[in-house]
Amino acid sequence: MAKSEKINFSTPSGFPEFLPGEKRLEVYLLDNIRRVFESYGFTPIETPAVERLEVLQAKGNQGDNIIYGIDPILPPNRQAEKEKAGESGSEARALKFDQTVPLAAYIARHLNDLNFPFARYQMDVVFRGERAKDGRFRQFRQCDIDVVGRRELSLLYDAQMPAIIAEIFTAINIGDFLIRINNRKILTGFFQSLGIEESKIKSCIGIIDNLEKIGEAKVKQELEKEGILPEQTQKIIEFINIKGTVDDMLDKLKHLAQTMPEAEQFNLGVTELETVITGVRNLGVPENRFCIDLSIARGLDYYTGTVYETTLLGHEALGSICSGGRYEELVGVFLGEKMPGVGISIGLTRLMSRLIKAGILNTLAPTPAQVMVVNLQEELMPLYLKVSQDLRKAGINVITSFDKRGLGKQFQLADKQGIQFCVIIGADEAAAQKSSLKDLKTGEQVEVSLANLAEEVKQRLQFER
Repeated sequence: MAKSEKINFSTPSGFPEFLPGEKRLEVYLLDNIRRVFESYGFTPIETPAVERLEVLQAKGNQGDNIIYGIDPILPPNRQAEKEKAGESGSEARALKFDQTVPLAAYIARHLNDLNFPFARYQMDVVFRGERAKDGRFRQFRQCDIDVVGRRELSLLYDAQMPAIIAEIFTAINIGDFLIRINNRKILTGFFQSLGIEESKIKSCIGIIDNLEKIGEAKVKQELEKEGILPEQTQKIIEFINIKGTVDDMLDKLKHLAQTMPEAEQFNLGVTELETVITGVRNLGVPENRFCIDLSIARGLDYYTGTVYETTLLGHEALGSICSGGRYEELVGVFLGEKMPGVGISIGLTRLMSRLIKAGILNTLAPTPAQVMVVNLQEELMPLYLKVSQDLRKAGINVITSFDKRGLGKQFQLADKQGIQFCVIIGADEAAAQKSSLKDLKTGEQVEVSLANLAEEVKQRLQFER
């Protein structure tokens, strides 16, 4: 192939590609997240990467998501056929940009096969055609859970979400975090009490949601552009800045409700929030892991009640590391019935990328192998294979060195892959049914009988943990 015809094989912008140590870290995180999800009874599902375009647009293009359409490339003799038929209407297809809209379609398709409340988890890749930049990708993995009911759904499901968040981030040990909880009805009720037009309330909530990104001064400007009066804007800013312990916040909200005109929606939000907080406490979530934050709004229109955002303390610039909330109409859109739900989402690809960059997480070794059985003599390969299998049966991950090369080079290869222990067996060791076990981290080398080799390795691995 001529140089001018060289294929550009670089990774497309915004589409991540992991080295082995990075992928192993992702798998480790997924395993921890899956374990917590399943401990609460959530069941896995998988929806197609491709959905009908009208399905993805059923509730509008939420947030700043940009849908990737699917347009098959056909040979010239079929291109005219495609143009004549037209890929439009119900035949147009696109890549899913989140897990929630596909969940709604999934429930509609399998309504009679599911038990409600239906609790599912999904840890799939999604696609968004937005501008790629640091920490934001066009392809990324989301780890979602949702519970969906028919006509009603207990607020205790809302209370479970912070418990699940707390267990996940404690398990992966990334430092101190804070789950900030609010209720959209409180914000809606407060805006109503100020006399703000109903048609402007959602846009005002969206502006409030950007407080940490754009700052208080910009929020004031944006509210005034919406036609909100300066005195109303000031009251909004004062309200979302109310701080205190969880009990202080609940007391302040109840007191405020007593003096507030048209407080029905506000009161309902406070009552729901108190119920959720009581459930969170009953589930044993430590008090230092959650708070009430009236500035948490979640900008997506479909949230109607409880909302959550989780912040890594000391690294607030990372933004929310897990968010979600309650919605009433999103899932039932295809069925025409009320199907309330509550869920949370971890944008794992973005989170992992930022945690590595911040030095909070480190990539794992390139291989899961803990031991290498080195190759000293080709004629001993049957013994090397048997020893390797015996170690694997004991639950130890093993690489057997099949290539004949110098012992030093085999040690170097093991060390580069993060393998700590090498098993060395020459003719004399084979005759005596013994081996030498070398610790590449400390340089120590000990003689171990083959009968006791697995137990010795397991003890040393346990000590390293």
